Amino acid sequence: MADYAFTTVWRLDAPVAAVWTAITEVERWPLWWRGVEAVVQLRPGDAAGLGAIHRYTWKSKLPYRLSFAMETTHVEPYRRLAGRAQGELQGTGCWTFAETGVITTVRYDWNVQTTQAWMNLLAPMARPLFAWNHDVVMAWGGEGLAHWLGAHLLPETAAVEQPERQMSNN
Repeated sequence: MADYAFTTVWRLDAPVAAVWTAITEVERWPLWWRGVEAVVQLRPGDAAGLGAIHRYTWKSKLPYRLSFAMETTHVEPYRRLAGRAQGELQGTGCWTFAETGVITTVRYDWNVQTTQAWMNLLAPMARPLFAWNHDVVMAWGGEGLAHWLGAHLLPETAAVEQPERQMSNN
């Protein structure tokens, strides 16, 4: 399997509570996040959402879709939301939130492996294309979130692949 580590940072002129609500209401993502085709709850979590499992179907700029289930493993309201993915991608994702004045900074760390044979076979050559595609989808998310909240996505927003980790094939 091919390993990927991405970090995306969005800065918005919106209150952290509004940003938190939009991010945690995952079933509404298809309304504002281009590329999210569907989010279906498979299992509810507790009152805070801990233990919830949702299946996500993503359509990207490239002609393929990815589907995976994500279980919420950590909830610290307005600060941190983490989960574990299983499916065509497996690994972990973690949202962190910080508010400075009227600016909310959202950081998403996504550390995953591809499980589809075709993606793993192409990874040595297509890794830059897959990373670009991820960045496009995350840019759509930042733009959509800003529009949804009636906010502005500030210029320091970025999506960057972390230093390349060793690729392995299992």
